Amino acid sequence: MFNVRTDLAVEAREIYKSKFNREIDGVVIEERKQDDINITKVDVISEDGAVKMGKPMGTYITIDIPEFTHYDGVLMDEVAHVLATSLEEIIRVDYKKTVLIVGLGNWNVTPDSVGPKVVERLMITRHLKTLMPDSIDDSVRPVCAIAPGVLGITGIETGEVIKALVDRIKPSLVICIDALASRKLERVTRTIQIGNTGISPGAGVGNNRMQINEKNLGVPVIAIGVPTVVDAATIANDAMDLVLDDMIKQADKGKEFYDLLKSIDKNEKSKLIKELLNPYLGDLMVTPKEVDIVIDSVSKIIATGINIAIQPNLDMEDINKFLN
Repeated sequence: MFNVRTDLAVEAREIYKSKFNREIDGVVIEERKQDDINITKVDVISEDGAVKMGKPMGTYITIDIPEFTHYDGVLMDEVAHVLATSLEEIIRVDYKKTVLIVGLGNWNVTPDSVGPKVVERLMITRHLKTLMPDSIDDSVRPVCAIAPGVLGITGIETGEVIKALVDRIKPSLVICIDALASRKLERVTRTIQIGNTGISPGAGVGNNRMQINEKNLGVPVIAIGVPTVVDAATIANDAMDLVLDDMIKQADKGKEFYDLLKSIDKNEKSKLIKELLNPYLGDLMVTPKEVDIVIDSVSKIIATGINIAIQPNLDMEDINKFLN
């Protein structure tokens, strides 16, 4: 099978279903719709399901962003509230204790900057609880955040930085935001995934690092990710499949050319494309041309959703007072 890169649980499920024409045992799928926003919940409930999915056991919620959301303030707010509701489904910690939010990624590379950009828009309150105890209501949850950069800039594993912070400040929950890789171009910057199994920084582009999860940190970890890139070889493979399918439709059944097209093994073709492109393109990743606009938009959506979810006792007007 063509080894496609995807960090999305819904795509891992689609790839398996396409290959075997059935759902994965040990994986429960729940789909729902809120206005024009599609929400898919994938629960991996067995080790066998985890192996077949290539994902750890846990819950993954995928929110499909409607078209033109990035240019519509009302739609952005709607998606942010859906994100907040989805986060509240899997947050199971004491609201009086500290939350640490980590913006993963490289702020110098636009497709990888969604994490740091989210951190810039968060409602940060932990220090206020200490500096202004009489002015901060008990309903305000202590929140702190960091954008630790990447190994290539700091020379320090991101996981090591986060582990040191967790040991020092002892939060009850860690929320990580990162850029992901998608299997399909139409999902790039159009999907938000929430999971309670942690995250492996750089995995989407083949740079596996120390996993940031409850096992390594000792506290629950929620990961929020947005696919911002897709593998160039995957795009080439999909384009070739479309061409072949169209040629098969137009060819005369039973003729030699038709039989030749039908005999092409798509898995072998995929491997060949990868081998042919690799010397010229390497591990080239593709991102939309309007990436600056959409990364700014999606970071606002995620930050707003997080602010609402972890400050349930405040409304948006109160939250915005802290941000202004």
